Amino acid sequence: MAKRTHDVAGFTLVLDKIVMISGLFEAKNNEGWAFNVRLVSGARVAVKKPDRNAAVLERELLIKALNAYEA
Repeated sequence: MAKRTHDVAGFTLVLDKIVMISGLFEAKNNEGWAFNVRLVSGARVAVKKPDRNAAVLERELLIKALNAYEA
């Protein structure tokens, strides 16, 4: 069985509680690049990285963990 959690941007997310991952976008106020993770509770986790490559990598690793997770 695959790992049930994934660490991203200082948060440990429970993979079966994630309902949506947004596309990558440029954050406001020159804060780098970001994507949002929406949880079943309606809470939103904003993940921001200083450069685009780091944000893309973080998002892809989260998606890979979700795809590997078996509920």
